[in-house]
Amino acid sequence: SREMEHSKRVSDWCERIAIKMNLDSHIVSKLRIAGLMHDIGKIGIPDSILDKPDRLTEEEFNLIRKHSEVGYRILSAANEFSEIADYILAHHERWDGMGYPKGLKGNEIPIYSRIISVADSFDAMTSDRAYRKGMSFDEAKFEIIKHSNTQFDLSVTKVFLEIIDNEDISRGLLS
Repeated sequence: SREMEHSKRVSDWCERIAIKMNLDSHIVSKLRIAGLMHDIGKIGIPDSILDKPDRLTEEEFNLIRKHSEVGYRILSAANEFSEIADYILAHHERWDGMGYPKGLKGNEIPIYSRIISVADSFDAMTSDRAYRKGMSFDEAKFEIIKHSNTQFDLSVTKVFLEIIDNEDISRGLLS
């Protein structure tokens, strides 16, 4: 249920970012679905690893890193999700090329994956995990800013920060 709630919040953030970027309503809808499905590849990872309160072993970490590829394979098997599969595959790529699974850099990363990346990272930082307490919104906002143009696309970061700064985030999207 923790993963489901996380995915719902990521979906909400993706939708809000896409709307603020004036993307077509068809794309907004696809991003909302992609946000919901972005971690579907974790389905095969044991809860003992996902909920582990201690540091992950290298083997466990590598297993978790495979979730975007597993998610891609799951979603690309269904025609109606094949486009979303590409977004899921690249949602852990980094603007500086240091992400995974392909090491894509900058505009090589689909814009939709860059949106998911910011939404996913912010929600992960602000959520409690087995191994740590969630950050405050201000702390997470600082981390997003700190890593823009290295981990995150600066243009997506700016839009996301406008949403946080200009809208009432207490509407339940993060609760």
